[in-house]
Amino acid sequence: MSKYHNHPYHLVDYSPWPLTGAIGTMTMVTGLVKWFHNFNMNLLMLGYLIVIMTMYQWWRDICREGMFQGKHTILVLKGLRWGMILFIISEIFFFISFFWAFFHSSLSPNIEIGSSWPPSNIIPFNPFQIPLLNTIILISSGITVTWAHHAIMENNFSQTKQSLLITILLGIYFTILQGYEYYEAPFSISDSIYGSTFFMATGFHGIHVIIGTTFLITCLIRHLYNHFSSNHHFGFEAAAWYWHFVDVVWLFLYISIYWWGN
Repeated sequence: MSKYHNHPYHLVDYSPWPLTGAIGTMTMVTGLVKWFHNFNMNLLMLGYLIVIMTMYQWWRDICREGMFQGKHTILVLKGLRWGMILFIISEIFFFISFFWAFFHSSLSPNIEIGSSWPPSNIIPFNPFQIPLLNTIILISSGITVTWAHHAIMENNFSQTKQSLLITILLGIYFTILQGYEYYEAPFSISDSIYGSTFFMATGFHGIHVIIGTTFLITCLIRHLYNHFSSNHHFGFEAAAWYWHFVDVVWLFLYISIYWWGN
């Protein structure tokens, strides 16, 4: 392909990362099966390592394309925005499935779980203890990530750094509290439909918080290397959209599962 072209689209260069990503995923899934049957995690860890290295190097190349090679034109950025919007929509439907399962069982509990909700053998969490604290933490983190966005648009380097760091610390604090909540839980994922829906919904949300925190840590590192400007910072925008999505999902989880479902 010629180095110069007369169109605004991004024609990607040859890359080894789709192949290494596929190999890593195959290794990880095979290692997962081996762990289930032989209780040996060596192959699983190797798969994780290949996937993580692929992710790092692939995203590094994308940062180079956008920052130093000028390949992220206005039209390309429009496509990236739509891609992120559609991805978040798919994630919304992913969580709808968990809410569907929860409300299907809670609105009309059957005789197998005692015809009551929560089931008779379940002691639910107090929604005004750790869950309420986690709600305050995530709402606060939504405010700080919005502060970071406005600081980037105003080219305020120090405030962007401060607000991003606060958001990351709040995300880590949330994860620690949720881990403590799981450790102290009086029921498990195998305790009827309540335990299954509770741990699936809140657990996948917790994974999304970890992913979003990693996303924001990457943005902080890129910010320290001056990768963002007031008119070219879609990497941060995507992270902020994702974080707001995580915030909103938690509000629905708190209201429906912790408070109403209690």
